Amino acid sequence: MSQNVNSAEMSAVTEKMALHNHEQVVFSQDNAAGLKSIIAIHNTTLGPAVGGTRMWLYSSEADALTDVLRLSRGMTYKSALAGLNIGGGKAVIIADSRNDKNEALMRSFGKFVDGLGGRYITAEDVGIGTRDMEYVKMETDHVVGLPDYMGGGGDPSPVTAYGVYMGMKASMKELSGSDSLAGKTILVQGVGHVGEYLVDYLVKENANVLITDIHEDRVKEVVSKYGVKSILPNEVYSTKMDIYSPCALGATVNAETLNQLTCSIICGAANNQLAAEEEDGKRLLEKGILYAPDYLVNAGGIINCYWEIIGYNRSASLSQAEEIYNTTRKIYALSKEQNIPTYLAANQLAEQRIAAIGNIKKRY
Repeated sequence: MSQNVNSAEMSAVTEKMALHNHEQVVFSQDNAAGLKSIIAIHNTTLGPAVGGTRMWLYSSEADALTDVLRLSRGMTYKSALAGLNIGGGKAVIIADSRNDKNEALMRSFGKFVDGLGGRYITAEDVGIGTRDMEYVKMETDHVVGLPDYMGGGGDPSPVTAYGVYMGMKASMKELSGSDSLAGKTILVQGVGHVGEYLVDYLVKENANVLITDIHEDRVKEVVSKYGVKSILPNEVYSTKMDIYSPCALGATVNAETLNQLTCSIICGAANNQLAAEEEDGKRLLEKGILYAPDYLVNAGGIINCYWEIIGYNRSASLSQAEEIYNTTRKIYALSKEQNIPTYLAANQLAEQRIAAIGNIKKRY
């Protein structure tokens, strides 16, 4: 089932792996089941690599590889910052989640995961739900994000959204001295599972919530349910707002959008929000836009999955996600003290923990 690549392709892959010290990248293809997927393991210093599986119809395999490498690195930093004893990994399935998903495909993917012998533990992500994880579980024990009736933690989206909500409140505290979001205009871009739960938290705090999504049926459903207003996807960056909350795919914060955005805070659930981390991080610092690093504030999902591994407890999971508030404040303080972008402050804290634990393991 593994996919063969020629020497030139292999060279390109290893060069991309070396850029951020990835440990392992595995490709898989099962034509009969319609599976084409990639698993990337970034770092296992703190424990086995854990990270969700994203199903997306990428325009090319090169784009899929770039995404899975960025996402898996983010998972390493995310888990390290959250204080979890797991490493970072990620998987992508190159397919349309609305039309191509079926039992055979998901079970084939489960066998692919099982072949890694526990180095990678999968979960759900964009385009994947708890039902899909049930199929994966039929072929491997290296899976979390299972429904509660199977002994799992169920949908991690509420915990992910709660962590983003905590990050928003910490950001507002840093900006204004108060963490109240009442009356603030907040644009949630992407109202899937996490985005909808975030909207719920914000509406309950009397924020002025705007939403947008590429799927019109989701927009109509959320508008009807919560009484919020919607805008078209092409109106996002020209809309006046206090907080921009990207909760769909990444790279929406870039040179072009930063010339249009009027917000004071960026805080959302999407992974890899900065298209070019170093350059966009500097632009945010120069423009005075407070950026809550994505892998910090969206860590609720991996926290929920971690508790599933060690013995699930939803209240404990939410309590640990609440700590994202304090970690966000700590990162803002470090950013201000060193006059560095917030993403870099977050990276430093994550890398310090990984190095410290890695040194302990080397000594014993």
